[in-house]
Amino acid sequence: MLKIEKLHVSYGGIQALRGVSLEVPDGKIVTLIGANGAGKSTTLRTITGLVKAQSGSIQWNGEELLGKSIDRIISAGIAMSPEGRRVFPDMTVLENLKIGAYLRKDKAEIEKDIKWVYELFPRLEERSWQLAGTLSGGEQQMLAVGRALMSRPKLMMLDEPSLGLAPLVVQDIFSIIGEINRQGVTILLIEQNANMALKIADLAYVLETGNITLSGTGAELLTNEKVKEAYLGKHKS
Repeated sequence: MLKIEKLHVSYGGIQALRGVSLEVPDGKIVTLIGANGAGKSTTLRTITGLVKAQSGSIQWNGEELLGKSIDRIISAGIAMSPEGRRVFPDMTVLENLKIGAYLRKDKAEIEKDIKWVYELFPRLEERSWQLAGTLSGGEQQMLAVGRALMSRPKLMMLDEPSLGLAPLVVQDIFSIIGEINRQGVTILLIEQNANMALKIADLAYVLETGNITLSGTGAELLTNEKVKEAYLGKHKS
């Protein structure tokens, strides 16, 4: 279980997070929705150690993560697929995947996990020797997710996986997120497509200007009038 309590983060004098508290129970899909600039990405970046918190606590299975190195956090079983995909364009698909396992020494198990990623994303296997920079946006997103899985995480954090992708590709990505979760990986999802995110989520939080303003099950927030008005306007179904 990931437990965040009273997390405060500032960037250059601006309060990005103002006492955020949330929980991500083991085995669940939890989504964080909110407008641009609400602090969603800052939350993930603080969990992974990329951003320093002013105060608060981030506990992973009872262990405090604040102040730990990024390597320690990854080794503890947390991985992130970043916004904008950030694949290495001049390296092949396979090389990108192997980089995801850079902290691991278990070669035979790494080979097994490459096969697992290829089972989840057959298109990546077809393009294993292709340079990542020549892939489509959807394929790059699949590669970013696959690369994060190569650290064999217990908690997978996804930052805007549907951004800039065609609707059919988004459906594919979300069905694979569901499959990864069914295979035992806990998911923390940040997503501007609130409709898709809430449909897949067990638990959901709404973040507005650095504060959690609403929380509940995905189903509850889908039918919440405030959420509908603010985030589901054109996606109502």
